[in-house]
Amino acid sequence: MRGSLFAFLGGTLITLQGVANSRISQDIGTWQAATITHFTGFVTALLILFFVRGGKGHSFKQVKPLYLIGGTFGAIIIFSNVTAIHHIGVTLTISAILIAQLSLTFLIDSNGWFGVVKQKMQLPQFIGIGMMIAGVVILRF
Repeated sequence: MRGSLFAFLGGTLITLQGVANSRISQDIGTWQAATITHFTGFVTALLILFFVRGGKGHSFKQVKPLYLIGGTFGAIIIFSNVTAIHHIGVTLTISAILIAQLSLTFLIDSNGWFGVVKQKMQLPQFIGIGMMIAGVVILRF
């Protein structure tokens, strides 16, 4: 239950962040909006870290370097989301993002990439992704 609540919170905040970044980018530019978003996110995460102090800060050396570049993905994510929102609107952008996320996680799970336990994908999973794609096509018209 707790995981579902955090997933729902994350999903709503991703949408709100996309809309806010789209609006900010109209005034100052897309990369500037991405910079502000990442800076405020960094400050917020740092403040939370000071209060929570959870985790193992000394274990950074154990993290594969590839995984430490996740923030660069974030910059490209923000640029892509803002640009998409300007071109196709919030609803279609978020719908396309969800399909892209599900499709990639489908590949990650079914192939066991990044050390995740390999999952066997069956017909219901294919049907589910197909239904989401059909839903976005319907939304487009």
